Amino acid sequence: MDQKVKKGHEMPIARLSRDLVKASATLSEQEARFLVDAYYLMQDDRKRAHNQVRAMMAEPHSVIAWLATQSETLEHQIKRALDSYSDSHPVGRWMKGLHGIGPVIAAGMLAHIDIQKAPTVGHIWRYAGLDPTSKWNKGQKRPWNAELKTLCWKVGQSFMKFSNAEACVYGGMYKTQKAMYVDRNERGLNADRAAQILSENRYRKETETYKVLLTGKLSPAHVDAMARRYAVKLFLSHLQCVWYFQHYHTLPAAPYAIGHMNHTHFIAVPNTDAIEGLSEALAAKGW
Repeated sequence: MDQKVKKGHEMPIARLSRDLVKASATLSEQEARFLVDAYYLMQDDRKRAHNQVRAMMAEPHSVIAWLATQSETLEHQIKRALDSYSDSHPVGRWMKGLHGIGPVIAAGMLAHIDIQKAPTVGHIWRYAGLDPTSKWNKGQKRPWNAELKTLCWKVGQSFMKFSNAEACVYGGMYKTQKAMYVDRNERGLNADRAAQILSENRYRKETETYKVLLTGKLSPAHVDAMARRYAVKLFLSHLQCVWYFQHYHTLPAAPYAIGHMNHTHFIAVPNTDAIEGLSEALAAKGW
């Protein structure tokens, strides 16, 4: 038996030293992606273990409680490393200054997106699986990055969670947009979309979703998903603008929000003070 581990005295998971946390700033993009994936795996393990503890009628075995504690410890240590990684990049600091965006999501965005391949936000949307015109047919290579798509889903969940917080800009946009979508849906203006969803999916006839779609309306889940996607796409539009400016020292072409989405003006980028010169550049453009 290892002399460091004695019966009844298992070694706890070691915390990252300050030097290791500091060194995390130099992680490669591939290494950062690995840690982001590991974080969410640890988070799922922790949730499952805690759920198991709560579900047990009798007092749970100490091993189950141990697993929950160890998973939570690993989760926290990985988060510390990703906080250092994201803090080393100006755009990472900009993202973490937004309510609802933490170090793990910021690190994931930095590790998955290459601004040199994204002259417009449309390139990011397609890569993240948020372009509705991008189809994945059987036998074809997937046209988006599955990990980034999942990360964007988590961003949407975060904005929804914090939508009642005044400080959460994108949560507020989610809430406002959802109210507009609900109103449009109640007026029967989504009939074509409802018919399309019915034709492209096989719902059991006894499900509530199927029954709602038959009336020419979208289900509450569909409406909520639309509002979350809107908020995420707006966040990515601002991210592309900020990152492009930070990298090239000039603003990109007119942001999507100016000429589309039925907006007549640019929805202001929040937290512009995090990037030197950005506020002045946006003001000069009238954005």
